[in-house]
Amino acid sequence: MPPTPGLRRRDLNRTALWLALGAWSGAPLARADGAPRWQRNPFTLGVASGQPRPDSVVLWTRLAPDAAAEPGWNADAGCPVRYELFGDEALRRPVRNGDLMAWPSLGHSVRVKVEGLAPGRPYWYRFSCGGAVSTTGRTRTAPAAGAEVARLRIALASCQHWEQGFFAAHREIAQRDVDVVLFVGDYIYEGSSPAYTAQTGRTHGSSTPHTLAQYRARHALYKSDADLQAAHAAHPWIVTLDDHEVVNDYADDRDPAWTDPARFLQRRAAAYRAYFEHLPLAVPPQGPTMRIHDRFAWGRLADLWTLDTRQHRSHHACPDPQRDVGRSVAACAELQDASRTMLGAEQEQWLAQGLKGATGRWKLLGNPTQVSATGIDTPDGRQTWTDGWDGYPAARRRLLQGVADAGIANVVSLGGDVHRHAAANLRMVPNDVASPIVASELVGGSLTSRGASQGAMARMRRDNPDVLHARGDERGWALLDITADALRCEMRTTPHPVAANAVFGTQATFAVQAGRAGIESA
Repeated sequence: MPPTPGLRRRDLNRTALWLALGAWSGAPLARADGAPRWQRNPFTLGVASGQPRPDSVVLWTRLAPDAAAEPGWNADAGCPVRYELFGDEALRRPVRNGDLMAWPSLGHSVRVKVEGLAPGRPYWYRFSCGGAVSTTGRTRTAPAAGAEVARLRIALASCQHWEQGFFAAHREIAQRDVDVVLFVGDYIYEGSSPAYTAQTGRTHGSSTPHTLAQYRARHALYKSDADLQAAHAAHPWIVTLDDHEVVNDYADDRDPAWTDPARFLQRRAAAYRAYFEHLPLAVPPQGPTMRIHDRFAWGRLADLWTLDTRQHRSHHACPDPQRDVGRSVAACAELQDASRTMLGAEQEQWLAQGLKGATGRWKLLGNPTQVSATGIDTPDGRQTWTDGWDGYPAARRRLLQGVADAGIANVVSLGGDVHRHAAANLRMVPNDVASPIVASELVGGSLTSRGASQGAMARMRRDNPDVLHARGDERGWALLDITADALRCEMRTTPHPVAANAVFGTQATFAVQAGRAGIESA
């Protein structure tokens, strides 16, 4: 929402809640025990790395033993964990090591930002505790600032519903030679899809999460997947989140049930805490507030911004008074309110200034959802989906106006959320051929989550000629191959629902040529 003088009610809610949850600061609240003599390996959720910088990377793991099989395990105490970083795959050249403490206040997760590393090179790492040793992970640092870089390869992924299919895409991602995985949201799902359980045999096995313990359990279930663990161990990840990490279609401090904001922010705080505990992130949330948007650089080749489109957005326009989820509306005057925002004023300004001053040849936006217009023309008027960027047209216009006014070239939005692979041109005035194309868009599909039919996609494309490609009937990810001359995208897909032994093929390939905004077939 736009800023107003003084503290708003939601600001007071956040402040009071953060004070009440001061124990979540990560400070140890329990004694530290020695490592037990493990009966089974406690690193059951694998290892991960992320946030690659030229001189640092974040390493992560979590102790999650089978408590019933570990008589020496005290879940209420801290436990020492050691990390080791090596300069070779054979683990013969140690680079860094150190001792960490896995505290129960953080779900016995540990992370370390390893600094002082050489730029643009791979490293290998592992954790150990009481004689147990984790899987070995491989990571890499970003190239040095200002370095001339020939190539950047990104795996673009999102939307992995446990019950709707197997995470076979992660198996393929783990096997591919990519520099980084860019995951743009819906890492877990809070809701269940019992209709799919009979097909996949996969079930959440628990009710919709609301508490920290429940969100921890949901993350642990997803992290138990061997293919997801393999993708984390193989590559560093850069992440942002969307809605299902908390609850479907939430907007700032409002959930679909119109829950009292103070109560919903307690839930959001629990969800953000569990999210932080299970991913390679350096900075913890402060109650219901977490710094999600970030910026990364890959030498002079590319700058990448990860955006937060949930935490600071205006509430949905013309909401349903019974259940406030995204919906299609016509004749909603509120949509045109110029003060409405998708990113919040501070993040909007941060992004605009960053784009203006960027030195990377390519400017990539890790965007949790699709930017291009997708409304449907009907006899009653154009139907607009209120939860996406279509529901915030003034904010979209400000974003693209800033790109156009500053003459910023090679801007590409990399999206998720909508459960389809898509390629689109981004204009100041959507679908108006008289309006110049100022940026390009690629949406990487969904790993497992169900999408729309081919008929629905054909109608959407008919009414939105800027969308050059849209398919929601297949699942998968997108491989981006970026050089100084062009950005190429290969959409990797398999039929829905994703089978455990799924094989992926190429649905389509597209390119963006450097210096020329717009999508081309490749």
